[in-house]
Amino acid sequence: MAGSKEIRTKIKSVQNTRKITKAMEMVAASKMRKAQERMRHARPYADKVRNIAAHLADANPEYRHPYLVSRESTKNAGVIVVTTDKGLCGGLNTNVLRAVTNKLRELEKAGIGVQATAIGNKGFGFLQRIGAKVVSHAVQLGDTPHLEKLIGPVKIQLDAYAAGEIDAVYLAYTRFINTMKQEPVLEQLLPLSAERLQEDSREYSWDYIYEPDAQSVLDELLLRYIESLVYQSVAENMASEQSARMVAMKAASDNAKKVIDELQLSYNKARQAAITKELSEIVGGAAAV
Repeated sequence: MAGSKEIRTKIKSVQNTRKITKAMEMVAASKMRKAQERMRHARPYADKVRNIAAHLADANPEYRHPYLVSRESTKNAGVIVVTTDKGLCGGLNTNVLRAVTNKLRELEKAGIGVQATAIGNKGFGFLQRIGAKVVSHAVQLGDTPHLEKLIGPVKIQLDAYAAGEIDAVYLAYTRFINTMKQEPVLEQLLPLSAERLQEDSREYSWDYIYEPDAQSVLDELLLRYIESLVYQSVAENMASEQSARMVAMKAASDNAKKVIDELQLSYNKARQAAITKELSEIVGGAAAV
């Protein structure tokens, strides 16, 4: 059994760790509420842009934007990986990176080349470790995602798709379900499926007056729609990050309390054994006299 001094040192160390995890839990809880509000506020914009784009596409069947046209065969693909900049958030990054790994293996078996865009330090480091072709990245986004920081890296993939260098673009991120549940998502971003674009379209047709022309408006609108999807995925990922970190830090604090209780019990036993030994020595000495 360890001595009393060693146990006291361990107790003090675990107590200090528990203070840190408790503080991180409270900070994550505060940031989580703000991240959830930001995520929910971004959803109506993306939905409205999608609806207008669907109506415009229906109103102009003679023009098909490249984002809406499926390629006959896929030779190269792009993957946008959204992860966190920091750790200590449970298995959040591990789950989404596992999905990305499976997708990369699937594309590799099919003989499809892959170029990747990393949003977040964890995904960037992972892609570099596995030797993936990283064409762009965005890191250190902070607690608030800014669209101007995301447009540049994502536009490289969009331009490559428009130029025919890649035939599909996939988006991987963690979707926020609730505080206790977040799920990894890997979905096709381009080409846009008709089901996704017309998810909420109505049966009646719309008529618009265009300035300067229908093609320019549709081109700009679909670009904004893709950007809103990427922004929404980053907002969802940040809300998931803070929720997962809060849960992980709470579990760490609870485990630290259990360890402290166990160490305190061991300390009491060691102290009792030392006192019993001293009493035995005193009684033995008195009997010898």
